[in-house]
Amino acid sequence: MNIRIGQGIDFHQLKAGLDLWLGGVRVPSGKGCVAHSDGDVLLHAICDALLGAAGLKDIGYYFPDTDNKYKNIDSKILLKNTFALVSQKGYRVNNIDATICLEKPKISPFVEEMKKAISAIVEIQPDDVAVKATTTEKLGFIGDEDGIAAIAVVLISK
Repeated sequence: MNIRIGQGIDFHQLKAGLDLWLGGVRVPSGKGCVAHSDGDVLLHAICDALLGAAGLKDIGYYFPDTDNKYKNIDSKILLKNTFALVSQKGYRVNNIDATICLEKPKISPFVEEMKKAISAIVEIQPDDVAVKATTTEKLGFIGDEDGIAAIAVVLISK
């Protein structure tokens, strides 16, 4: 069996008046991500982790922010297309472990919905997806509520 690990990370600026999408779920918040797409940092980090695990190029290569067809795109579509690329190489996803770094809002009420959305796209069980959150204890741009980050690790196999 061929087992591979991938890691991905994404950052976005936060701005008032924009929707906040995390894990394919709209999370009520006073701020959302400034982005070419819907700015879902969690799904973007997962995409990069999957691409890296499969030995492919990064998310920007496949879905460039210079291409208008990706303007305001739902990041669930990006994850679906990423999963197709990984699947074409003969891999399946075993599990995903991800962490969102932000001060607020609290995401715990939305985690199960995120796990269901992600797992449905990559064809695994919701229990095979971990979504956690942490703050930076008021440090840096995340602590100042000016930005958000997400980190993801995936395990894939043939």
